[in-house]
Amino acid sequence: MELQLKNAVEKVILERHSVRAFTDRSVSETCIRDILDLAARAPSGTNTQPWKVYVVVGETKQRITDQVVASVNAIFRGELKKEQFKPPYLYYSEQWFDPYLRRRRENGWGLYRTLGIEKGNKQAMHEQQLKNYQFFNAPVGLFFTTHKALEAGAKMAIAMLMQNIMLLAKAQGLDTCPQASWNDYHELIMPILGAGEDEILICGMSLGYADQSQKINQYTTSRENVDTFVKFLK
Repeated sequence: MELQLKNAVEKVILERHSVRAFTDRSVSETCIRDILDLAARAPSGTNTQPWKVYVVVGETKQRITDQVVASVNAIFRGELKKEQFKPPYLYYSEQWFDPYLRRRRENGWGLYRTLGIEKGNKQAMHEQQLKNYQFFNAPVGLFFTTHKALEAGAKMAIAMLMQNIMLLAKAQGLDTCPQASWNDYHELIMPILGAGEDEILICGMSLGYADQSQKINQYTTSRENVDTFVKFLK
């Protein structure tokens, strides 16, 4: 049975999805501040609020793009090894298995099919990958960090903060894409942010106005039926 929407919260939850092509329309600092101020109402264990958020635009955003894109291109050409760039923590499993492997593959090939990229077309895949590190042309990038000494609860709190940001942005007519892809290149990014040595990069995010003319934004992922992941106990 189709869910009957009762309020604006349900509407933005269903409308939010990861956008991978943005217009260059700017987002005001006031708007970003308002979103972050409200998003900070996210829960955190014992109210530790273990997050730092770096908002990058203009020259700083371009510096990050230039350095990371140069490294990604060098890896593609075989001039650098991917193993030289390791994330600060394991975001993804080192060994995939079903049903997670199946869902991951479905997502990747669904995206490439939308773009008309055939399996084995490494050049086209590489060019699409580079768009991650260009913030998908979004005018605003966000990077989320926490203190290195904090444990998994800090990452959970930041995840809830990020979800608030994404929903609040959608409510304002903006779109977002959370990006763990930046994590591999944290050693390049953190000095540009001016982050402290006691900080660890958790995730990045692109924020702006979706370019609805781009085919990639027609792609949305499916979700499992509630009965596949919920067990009611009486």
